[in-house]
Amino acid sequence: MDDAAVELDRYSVPQRLGDRAIRRFHVMAKPAGSACNLDCSYCFYLSKERLDGGLGLGHMRDEILERFVRDYITSVTGSEVVFSWQGGEPTLLGLGFFERVVALQRRYAKPGQRIENDLQTNGTLLDEDWAQFLKRHRFLVGLSIDGPKDVHDAMRPTKRGQPSWDEVMRGLEHLKRHGVPFNTLTCVHRHNASRPLDVYRFLRREVGSTYLQFIPIVEPRNFETSAPGSGSPADMPMLGSPRSKPGHPLSVVTPWSVDAEEYGYFLCKVWDEWLSRDLGKVLVAFCETLVVQRMGRPSQVCVHAENCGKNVAIEHDGSVYACDH
Repeated sequence: MDDAAVELDRYSVPQRLGDRAIRRFHVMAKPAGSACNLDCSYCFYLSKERLDGGLGLGHMRDEILERFVRDYITSVTGSEVVFSWQGGEPTLLGLGFFERVVALQRRYAKPGQRIENDLQTNGTLLDEDWAQFLKRHRFLVGLSIDGPKDVHDAMRPTKRGQPSWDEVMRGLEHLKRHGVPFNTLTCVHRHNASRPLDVYRFLRREVGSTYLQFIPIVEPRNFETSAPGSGSPADMPMLGSPRSKPGHPLSVVTPWSVDAEEYGYFLCKVWDEWLSRDLGKVLVAFCETLVVQRMGRPSQVCVHAENCGKNVAIEHDGSVYACDH
């Protein structure tokens, strides 16, 4: 944790190596656009297929992929370049696409520069071939799973409305069998916020995750057509008022959004469990960030920072945005 804080602190000030500036930043790539085989109720991204500007279903063309890989490696002059592949569901593009990715990375890698890849996936399409590829090329996998079967399946169905938990767990077994490193990403919503210990212990004991991320689901009712933060501050409801309560007829947020008190309860229970049982063994993103900021270091997570970080998102058509939201 301290090393991570030190590294982030280095990023916050300009550095020079001789006469050459050291530039570090991070790109999140969306090579399949919003294409996904799941139909999660809370997904802010699925509806982008209906928007103008090339944000819909897609497949990053070979010429765009090559230009992205080449320019990203060229532009980052630090010792490491991290490619993050997200979606939608990036595994829909198949292994052939990612074979081209690693071939291009080998072609354009600079001497002494380390190239790393991470893949955020719902896990449902992972099989033996995928696991072998991910292990061979040292991919770090982020697995999206919301907890035990009942809470996961409540919000993460397939396009046909079928449960997805069993398929996710099968994909996880392939990763474990081949020793592919993975972490977990869990959304906190009305269906699991009241069960923090069930969720945390499931991720720790059954999934075997040693790095856990929790993301609160708080979405305005018009989240499919309006960008986050686009509303007027004057229209924001007071905390505790009916308009701020998920499920209330007057609420400005979706019924599945997590209530402020519910989320606070969830965080406190997870913190206590982590502190008493897993400190020094397990990394929980929000816990690490709280400790780092208490030490006076910069936040490790953009949503807890004073300013946005050095991160951009690239869509399948090559357009670049300041954030994937």
